[in-house]
Amino acid sequence: MAESEQSERTEEPSARRLQEARERGHIPRSRELTNFASMIGGSAALVAVGGSLAERMSAIMRNGLSFDTEALADPQMALSALAAAGIGAVQALLPIFAALVGAVLLASIALGGWNFSGKALAPDFSRLSPMSGLKRLFGLQGASELGKALLKCLAIGGVCAAVVAHDFREVMALGHMTPRAAIGHGAALLGRSFVWLCGSLALIAIVDVPLQLFQYKRALRMTRQELRDEAKENDGRPETKQRIRQVQQQMLRRRMMHKVPTADVVIVNPTHFAVALKYDPSKMRAPRVVAKGVDLVASNIRRIAEEHKVPIFEAPKLARALYRSTELDREIPAGLYVAVAQVLSYIFRIRTLNPTLAARLARPDPTLDGEYADA
Repeated sequence: MAESEQSERTEEPSARRLQEARERGHIPRSRELTNFASMIGGSAALVAVGGSLAERMSAIMRNGLSFDTEALADPQMALSALAAAGIGAVQALLPIFAALVGAVLLASIALGGWNFSGKALAPDFSRLSPMSGLKRLFGLQGASELGKALLKCLAIGGVCAAVVAHDFREVMALGHMTPRAAIGHGAALLGRSFVWLCGSLALIAIVDVPLQLFQYKRALRMTRQELRDEAKENDGRPETKQRIRQVQQQMLRRRMMHKVPTADVVIVNPTHFAVALKYDPSKMRAPRVVAKGVDLVASNIRRIAEEHKVPIFEAPKLARALYRSTELDREIPAGLYVAVAQVLSYIFRIRTLNPTLAARLARPDPTLDGEYADA
């Protein structure tokens, strides 16, 4: 049953699935990358502070082997000397410890990122199951771990053998040097050996990191049904979506109605369509639709326009063309420039005339051409 379920998981994990895994503390990690980072960090620190470390260790050894015979009667002398030697050794090794901690943290963040999850601290008793352990041991994960172990053994063993063969004479020559020179040269040999060892660990890390990412994505794969269920949850229930659309339309309609009093003209058809236009030559390239609607909405637009004394101009074809061609808060298309210009010029002109002359002024009959002629 488990194998059939795993074979059905053919879809890549969604962003939500990945986020839930991070919340559980399940993120990709590579122990080989951490081992490589700790080795390269420690080796670099050892090479950087190897000289001063050798001098401080020589001083600790010299102080430990030289003592005042009169102080032998003091029972606290040995304890004080041991404490001083321990503190000095810790201080000398502190840069190396800091480099190791920093390298391990950087390696972890580089692969899986910084993540803290309280769920990961909770005990998981399923890991104590013998069957789960056998599946991990004889499954793909167990085979990959075995392959990595063999590769690590061959790589590190070969590098160590080559380093020992190359530096064997120098190591044997340390016995003929003075203690200070032997410690310094030995530290240099050790640092150089660590650098070569890091090269072998780098090869293993290069293989292990893509493998860990593949296994991480494979463990989180989803079935098509899970993807569909998640999409439904993300989109919400149809009733909820419909209610959201209704609320959005109501809010949009209220904002639209608030702009009707600022319009320059409302072009109507004369009862079914209503389109309110606003034109400010200093801010707009062309007139803009600030409100539009049909039937009941059109009636409300006309009512608000009458209440605020906004001119209403009857032009059925132009009203239909404006309604169908232009979205809210958008400028009218170039094909309607001439017709709208005739209406606006008439409206702007009657504003400057007294009612008697305005009533005598001939109303334009805007004509539509091209694709808007059949509106």
